[in-house]
Amino acid sequence: MFYQVMKRVFDFTLALIGAVVTIPFFLVIMLAIKIESKGPIFFIQKRVGKNKKHFRIYKFRTMKIETPQETATHLLEDPEQWITRVGSFLRVTSLDELPQLYNILFGKMSIVGPRPALWNQYDLIEERDKYGANDLRPGITGWAQVNGRDTLTISDKAKLDGMYVKKASFITDIKLVIQTFFIVLKRDGNIEGGTGSKSK
Repeated sequence: MFYQVMKRVFDFTLALIGAVVTIPFFLVIMLAIKIESKGPIFFIQKRVGKNKKHFRIYKFRTMKIETPQETATHLLEDPEQWITRVGSFLRVTSLDELPQLYNILFGKMSIVGPRPALWNQYDLIEERDKYGANDLRPGITGWAQVNGRDTLTISDKAKLDGMYVKKASFITDIKLVIQTFFIVLKRDGNIEGGTGSKSK
């Protein structure tokens, strides 16, 4: 119980600081998106939240408006054809995730937790049920994100999410945030449309 309270305080504080500090980045990114391609600045999509309740996730739009909706990137044929030039940079640097700071402030997400599945990613949702990972508030980063990210199979992602369920703690969250920072810098595991290419 104490951990859950501390986790929410940690999430809210970090997200609030992040939202204020990144305002200049928001403005530059919003302008760049609008200049390059037609369409909205933000991408809003239905995702699976805590206890499998749906919520709307906010991201910077990285794809053309003609991109098939409600389809996971790894299920698109040649996903790179749909990504804009600005979008490619945002995805590689994970800057497209910045608007999720507001999802955290509103209590729909956490800094650390399983990445929120698309509402129709039934295979991932079913696998996570085996480990109790759907009972957690989804996060911007998590155990799977620092251990393979896009290179992992659906079952491996779910197992790693289950590992976080067992080992979740305030210290673990801080470690995962630090690991994520270095992984983003190195661009480890970032493969467009990738899932399951990690060597066994």
